[in-house]
Amino acid sequence: MLFKFKHSLSLKLLRVVLLVALLVGLALGCGQILLNVFSVKSNINNEGQRIIDMFLASSTQAAYDLDKKSALRVVEGLLKNEAVRQAAIVIGNEQNKDKEILAQKQRDLVQMQTRWLTDPVLGQEKQIQRPLKGHLPNNDADYYGELSITLDTAFFGQAFVYNSIIILISGIVRSLVLGVLLYLIYHWMLTRPIVRLIRHLSNINPDHPGERLLPIPKGYERNELGIWINTANQLLYTIERNNRLRRAAETSLQRMARHDFLTGLPNRQQLQRRLDGILSEARRNQRLVAVFCCGLDDFKSINEQYSYQNGDRLLLALADRLRGNEEYFGSLARLGGDQFALVQTDIEHPYEAAELAQLVLDSLEAPFTLDAEQSVRLRATIGITLFPQDGETTEVLLQRAEHTMTLAKSYARSGYQFYIASVDSKIRKRRQLEKDLHEAMDKKQLHLVFQPQVAYPHRRVVGVEALLRWRHPQHGWVSPDQFIPLAEQSGLIIPISDWTLEQCCRQLRQWHKSGFSGLRMAINLSTVQLRHVGLPQIISRLMQDYQLPPGSLELEVTETTLMEDIDAAAEHLRGLRKSGALIAIDDFGTGYSSLNYLRNLPLDKIKIDKSFVQDVLDDEDDATIVRTIIQLGKNLGMQVIAEGVETRAQEAYIIAQGCHEGQGYLYSKPLPAEELATWLKQLSSKKQQGLVK
Repeated sequence: MLFKFKHSLSLKLLRVVLLVALLVGLALGCGQILLNVFSVKSNINNEGQRIIDMFLASSTQAAYDLDKKSALRVVEGLLKNEAVRQAAIVIGNEQNKDKEILAQKQRDLVQMQTRWLTDPVLGQEKQIQRPLKGHLPNNDADYYGELSITLDTAFFGQAFVYNSIIILISGIVRSLVLGVLLYLIYHWMLTRPIVRLIRHLSNINPDHPGERLLPIPKGYERNELGIWINTANQLLYTIERNNRLRRAAETSLQRMARHDFLTGLPNRQQLQRRLDGILSEARRNQRLVAVFCCGLDDFKSINEQYSYQNGDRLLLALADRLRGNEEYFGSLARLGGDQFALVQTDIEHPYEAAELAQLVLDSLEAPFTLDAEQSVRLRATIGITLFPQDGETTEVLLQRAEHTMTLAKSYARSGYQFYIASVDSKIRKRRQLEKDLHEAMDKKQLHLVFQPQVAYPHRRVVGVEALLRWRHPQHGWVSPDQFIPLAEQSGLIIPISDWTLEQCCRQLRQWHKSGFSGLRMAINLSTVQLRHVGLPQIISRLMQDYQLPPGSLELEVTETTLMEDIDAAAEHLRGLRKSGALIAIDDFGTGYSSLNYLRNLPLDKIKIDKSFVQDVLDDEDDATIVRTIIQLGKNLGMQVIAEGVETRAQEAYIIAQGCHEGQGYLYSKPLPAEELATWLKQLSSKKQQGLVK
């Protein structure tokens, strides 16, 4: 049994039914007894009248004859009735209150056990009187006297008590029987089906409640119980369905907890679990294990250029391409963002890890297609750690592989690098520097200096190049080559570049107001900034806000930046030229120079890298490169400027080759805005068109 009978609803119902039936029986019995009281009182009165009627004639004759003997016989006859306690015949005038007793007789009250019950209700006795009259010839009534009897109510009360007991018991029994019948009917129609339902419910599997539905008893399909069962079955089915959905969700969550949502690859936690097992086995077998951290180069710019949705598509395509090389490594995972991890097992020499790293890099050479008209070539940098040389735990190996990859990106992208012990200290320093860079703008640690650019052959100052400097409170002046890559990778390059553009335009406007209206400002653009879709609008707004004429801003872009994606770069440069800025290619000659792409790019000026200018007199190859670049600029109708001019001999050589402008320490070192203004005013006051030797 699922429950004890003493706790059952049936027993509770039976108790309630019997109690109610008992109370109802008592109430009905009491009501009937109350009615019986009035009936008994009426019977007593009727019985007294009947007795008087029996002796009325003889009593009247005795009173008329004043015959005491006859009257006594009448009284004795009355007392023969056990209910009559007293009888009397009195004579006299009807109006006279003082009457004479002709005959009288009485006896004591009968002592009965029920008298204590009946006397309060019926009284001890009941007196009944009747006048004794005769009829005269003229039909008038003649009064002779009065016959009175007193009835003892005990005999009537005894019958009343017996009848009341019968009434009360029969009423209670009748009500109890009816209650039991109602209980049996209720039990048959409701309790028994509920008990059966309980048995069926106890057989339901809690994990799969929808497998066994509750049966509907025959004849109960449309009543409350049938509706309840249907509702319960719907609830069981819903619970079963929700359980299935919950189990599916739990399975999905467990998978999501172990796998990357986008690519379906194992995530960092799952990789760590797998790598723990791989390292344990390698430790037993004394084998090498290589851990690779592969990070895409400048993927943030790709997201901004092609949209984050297309960026996700590229990551998914990259994951599929890496899966194609799974035969060469033991595990593949996505660490997050644009970083992936590979684990190579059972290797004997480190060069095997290098071969796999190169294989991965080579697999990225083929462009990734976004749609019919767009394709993207991804570049990646890989950091490699070896077990057990570089670490003996999963966490250490992964961390050092990531550090190595990050450091490798800052030096030379699109390659691989093995972990070395010095990486840790460099990474810590780099991270602290990155943290300090976040605060540099707010603390006004970033400064701009400006280096003049002169036009040949008269050495007239026609422009300045803005150079960003960071004065660190502990490390002093930090090289741009060190903090610019940090800014690009941390996402700070955009706010820093916006600040630089704003400051340069404001300063150029001040110089124009000071009388140097022909001065031009050259500003370097980073790769990330060039790909910023809103840059042309920013340039156009700044030139309007500061009332700068078209051509007064010159935006310098490195050759390496342009070569990463020539078509996209050309589109961005066209937008910048429409905003009113000039475009110069910086550090020309250090990359993969191509006459074809120079023709297709909207360029206004070529800037010869200082590495060629500094050795132009000593190195024939550098001299040849300088001559070629100058001639190339002439052929394409572009201005050519040489940076790094430090001697008169270098200046004379590039002027002889037809170079248009020069920049370097021969003319001035980079100066703060105030010092440069003073320097320009000194030149103006002397009315010089070139520089003083």
